[in-house]
Amino acid sequence: MTRLHSLARNKDLLAIAALVSLWLLFFWRLFTPIASDQASLKQGDFSGQFVAFGAYQYERLTRGEIPLWNPYNNGGLPFIADTQAAVFYPPRWATIALSALTGGWTYNSLQMEMTAHVLLYTLLMYAFLRRLTLGNELSHVSALAASVIVGYGGYTTGYPPLQLAVLEAATWLPLTLIGVLEATRRRALDLRFIALAGFALGLSWMAGHPQTSWFITYLAAAYLAYCCYHRRISWRKFISAFMFLGLVTIGVCAVTLFPGIEYLLHTSREGLGFAAKGNGFPYRDIVQLVYPGSVSQWSPLSVGLPALFFAAVAIFCRARESRFWLLVAALAILHSLGENSAFYHASYNLIPGLRFFRGQERAALLVANSLAVLAGLGIAAVAEWSNQAHRKRALSYWLRFTALLVIIALGLFFAWSDDAARWGELFDIAAGSAIVAAASYIVLRHFLRAPGRLSRQFALVALIAFELISVNINQPANYDSAPHSEQLPMLAPPLIQTVLADADSGPFRVDGFRGLRDNYGSLYAVMDMRGISPLFLKGPQAIIYRDYVNNPLAWELFAVKYIFSGSDTLSLPTVIIDRGRDQDGAVYLHRLEDPRPFALMYYEADIVDSDAWALELMADPRYDEREKIVLHQPPMLKLPSAAAEGSVRVTSFAPETITLDIDTAENAILSLSMPHYPGWHARLNGLQTEIVRAYAGLIAIEVPAGQHVLSLEFALLSYSIGALISLVTWFTLALLALATVWRR
Repeated sequence: MTRLHSLARNKDLLAIAALVSLWLLFFWRLFTPIASDQASLKQGDFSGQFVAFGAYQYERLTRGEIPLWNPYNNGGLPFIADTQAAVFYPPRWATIALSALTGGWTYNSLQMEMTAHVLLYTLLMYAFLRRLTLGNELSHVSALAASVIVGYGGYTTGYPPLQLAVLEAATWLPLTLIGVLEATRRRALDLRFIALAGFALGLSWMAGHPQTSWFITYLAAAYLAYCCYHRRISWRKFISAFMFLGLVTIGVCAVTLFPGIEYLLHTSREGLGFAAKGNGFPYRDIVQLVYPGSVSQWSPLSVGLPALFFAAVAIFCRARESRFWLLVAALAILHSLGENSAFYHASYNLIPGLRFFRGQERAALLVANSLAVLAGLGIAAVAEWSNQAHRKRALSYWLRFTALLVIIALGLFFAWSDDAARWGELFDIAAGSAIVAAASYIVLRHFLRAPGRLSRQFALVALIAFELISVNINQPANYDSAPHSEQLPMLAPPLIQTVLADADSGPFRVDGFRGLRDNYGSLYAVMDMRGISPLFLKGPQAIIYRDYVNNPLAWELFAVKYIFSGSDTLSLPTVIIDRGRDQDGAVYLHRLEDPRPFALMYYEADIVDSDAWALELMADPRYDEREKIVLHQPPMLKLPSAAAEGSVRVTSFAPETITLDIDTAENAILSLSMPHYPGWHARLNGLQTEIVRAYAGLIAIEVPAGQHVLSLEFALLSYSIGALISLVTWFTLALLALATVWRR
């Protein structure tokens, strides 16, 4: 028995070593110290969203501060509540700690975090398939093959590395399944493993992509129901386990989940309808299961031809759980088609939570993982496949499939059209698939004859890895042949340095449509009224994007002082103080001649009863934003009928705390160029005072005549409650883990 356990451990160690080796091979150009060989992730959402927000997170956390509010993008936003910021995601804290120890935040910091998640993803999938096929002669090779498929197939190597939150949320799917599987091995549910599943699911939600975590949550619930049914566990125990799973999940991520839900209800995303959410794959994208790259730059449905063969074997042999995973794959493909399929029209109205998400093609996550599991189950089924006639029949079907692929490739060759470049590309793809299918036939023939031989197991896994890595390692949409140090400067470029040099003049904003761009305001500590975070407060967005390029109203209300523009003339009087270039050409840095200050006193008001009315009123060219403030409720104080003497000065400004000195001869309304959001609280001379809504989404405060000190503080109740719940949950789970280890 000891020798058998030692052999099993050795096989596990060999499999883990193989996964680490493949990981190093796939990302070697990100790891190599030779500058001329280095590659790096392309700029785009990875740099403009995740690197920029990560830099802000790094600066705040390394100073011992929790970044509740971010003043540098979207005119200001509740950073803790922006899901993609992943403020409390534990691996992000590890990245920040390592960056602090190695010299500071860099572009490479998140690249390494991305690669670490790919490795973790494969290791967790290996563990899940090992437990699922425990006792099977081919358990190790089936688990290794499934982990290679999920780690280097079209989904994981496609857009998720650039959309980092997607990848990191998906990473915890196998650990969630492990918890459910182990909890239901016996008729007596083991709640310790339900807690493990809830912990993994909570980490997924903390990673910052709710749609991916939503898919995983539904899969976990379905898998728990299936396992309970299969083990004949009563429905009462299933409901108890499901509720416990939900409680642990919510408890783990409550610190970001509660603020995130509150934020979502105030964003423009909340108002999107079916037409904006129904996009998905065109039907032709399914062809990329066989011909990756033939339809689009990414092939998220592609898992490799050998994987399809063994998935078919699992279904044909009715392997354990194969029907469940086939159903998941089929439903996920239907869902991924979005409004192109009748399935989505029904599920949109029937499935809770679906109305919150766009991009239904992201259901490819479930397709890729289901096919990987089916492939692993198919390999394991071969060990029990004693009927030689079945093996011959399977090879016969595969030989016919290979012949079909060859005929298609030859057909493309002889059907050469005027668009030689495109047809040449398609022929290369078709020929590549035909060659892989032929090679697969040779390897599968030998493997099926003697599946227990180590050399043939190695040949099978090598074939799977060779195909997937060859297709995906040089993904041109993901990588540039340049070192990470050349992608994005961590220090502000000269044009932005010009703005930073004016920091002592008091708080102001810029319009960074050109020159600054994306969320780089967070990277360089420049207060930009724009940003690319998918969550944007409704009121501020309606103002800022009323006119996408030339927007004097937004410049006024958001206290914009500098404008980065591709034009040398604007609709307001400006002075060009600097010039530069960005990826779209020349950039002019304008300074407004009469910018509105961050804080401004008003003595007259127009009262409106809706955001639409406020926006319509301000859109009138005759409206003077300096004369009257637009309020959404009548003021309690009696205002003078004309302007009076008054002054206001910002004495301190930090992300979550602002202090102002006010001196006014008459009752007034103080307007602040900040988004109106529930977490802001104001004190006038130390006493709590009400914050009122102005301009369809900005802050205003009533101020009586006299001299005052006004202080504002951002403190979210949803964060405080969530943090307490998460603290108790994490502490309880730690005690449970220690108790489990102690007993063993």
